[in-house]
Amino acid sequence: MQLLLFGAFNGLIVGFFYALMALGLSLILGLNSVINFAHGGFMALGGYLAFTLAPFIGFWGALAVSPFAAAALGLVAERGLIRPLYGRDPLYSLLLTFGLALILEDMTRTIWGAQGVPFAIPDFLNHPLSDVYFFLTGYRLLVVIVAAVATGALFAVLRYTRLGVCIRAGNADLETVASLGVNIYLLRALNFALGILLAGLAGILAGGQLGLTPTMGSSLIMPSFVAIIVGGAGSLIGSLLGGLIIGVAAGVTTMYIPAASEVVIYLIMALVLLIRPRGLLGQEGLFE
Repeated sequence: MQLLLFGAFNGLIVGFFYALMALGLSLILGLNSVINFAHGGFMALGGYLAFTLAPFIGFWGALAVSPFAAAALGLVAERGLIRPLYGRDPLYSLLLTFGLALILEDMTRTIWGAQGVPFAIPDFLNHPLSDVYFFLTGYRLLVVIVAAVATGALFAVLRYTRLGVCIRAGNADLETVASLGVNIYLLRALNFALGILLAGLAGILAGGQLGLTPTMGSSLIMPSFVAIIVGGAGSLIGSLLGGLIIGVAAGVTTMYIPAASEVVIYLIMALVLLIRPRGLLGQEGLFE
């Protein structure tokens, strides 16, 4: 039983990384109509920025500042590279972000080195909170809390702020939003930055748990896309749910059949697509 709980909790932690990534990807896909393959690169960048800033402003300062620094870089990328491709064939933006992902990975490798580096966390967070459930450490609890707070804050922004209302309206009908006088280029830029902010936060949290490597983003990007498909394209709650489901499933599978830990993610995706092509909470017609 304890082994099962150990695998499930480990998977839950990784599932939160998938969920944060999938939420950002879903935001960008919905309003910007961009399949952002560079999302993993921005995730790694967020982690490495925290690694660089931590000696100067501490772990907590880096945790607070680095996601916004990654979002600022996302704004620059959106303005200079992605914005000119709006309204064109989606294949152009897909190829662009794929190339940008390679550039970000090589840039990370050039600046911080090809070898992984440890992202130091406060010592008190490393200690188990229970003698029985040794896997329940302060840092893992922090990951759950921060991810839950960030997710709640995202939904609050989308529900109660003017920016959030415009984003939701733009997802439904961007032309109508533009006709009402909303600057859709600014709206798309802020939405893109918000998605990158979530990726940067995921990179910091994952760095403290898994360590930082230049390829960490590329290893998490595909499961994050799977989370969107499982949860349902067009549904942020579905993306969150999909990330947690595949994370827990992979974690439990690792305990019993380690070689199948990645395969089970794609088996879940195939099963969901066979039974419900739109995903668990997806909008009707997107995949049907």
